[in-house]
Amino acid sequence: MAALREQTRTTTVPTAAPRRRGPSTAAWVQSAFLVVIALISLVPLLAIFVGTFQDGNEVIRRGMTFDVDLGTLSLDNYVLLFTDSGPYFRWFVNTLLLTVAQVAGTLLVSSFVAYGFAMYEFRTKTLWFIMVLLVMTVPFEMLMLPLYVQVNDMGLADTYTVIALPFLASAVTIFFFRQYFLGIPKEIIEAGRMDGVSEFGIFFRLVLPITKPAMAAMAILNGMMCWNNFLWPLLVLRSPEKFTLPIGLNTLLTPYGNNYELLIIGAFFSLIPVLILFLAFQRFFIEGITAGAVKG
Repeated sequence: MAALREQTRTTTVPTAAPRRRGPSTAAWVQSAFLVVIALISLVPLLAIFVGTFQDGNEVIRRGMTFDVDLGTLSLDNYVLLFTDSGPYFRWFVNTLLLTVAQVAGTLLVSSFVAYGFAMYEFRTKTLWFIMVLLVMTVPFEMLMLPLYVQVNDMGLADTYTVIALPFLASAVTIFFFRQYFLGIPKEIIEAGRMDGVSEFGIFFRLVLPITKPAMAAMAILNGMMCWNNFLWPLLVLRSPEKFTLPIGLNTLLTPYGNNYELLIIGAFFSLIPVLILFLAFQRFFIEGITAGAVKG
């Protein structure tokens, strides 16, 4: 009897599994709101897609609209793009290669600078970082004229080097990477040094794999800025065969005639690389932006 009472005392009564609550009304409202915002954001993209099947002069006269006569839609603009678009694809390749090179260089140089600010201690460190923050507040239009004069004095005008070189150490990218690196435990760095790994080896083999979300986020943002960059390339490029896509599309509008058909379909195709870039790195994008914003 004593053993039975002891067994009864130690036996636990199973409790019912907690009920899983479905999404609340607030969650449904929030989701519906975000869906509406997404659909509104897609309207311009859908409008320009419909415009690629229309006559360019008609689009300019009536504006981008979904109220079109289906009988007037045709593939003439696509035929024009792939058979008689002139230097369009040369501009496209120029912009693509320049964007890839500039984004890769910006990520490498800016991450190096940010790594130094986050992981090393040196004199005037705070002063130099404050200067980086001050550069973020200066609009490019204030730097454009002295930078253009310097480029001409150095004989670098009309080259792709001068488009990318002044912006490899991006203040915004440095700040973002620095905030992200501050969240990495310094014990990883010390462990690498104890194992005899060089400083460059620590960065490339230990730190860089951890920063994939940050790299993806900055690749998207810098890629979009480089791909759509118009003002600075317009100032320094003079040879038509070196034009980037934004400049090239702008040349389709002249006082002697406007090629609206190629302009519309060319602008639509210029969106494709940006969409591919975002889709390729979207799973890292939110994580990288969030981590870089809260760490530090």
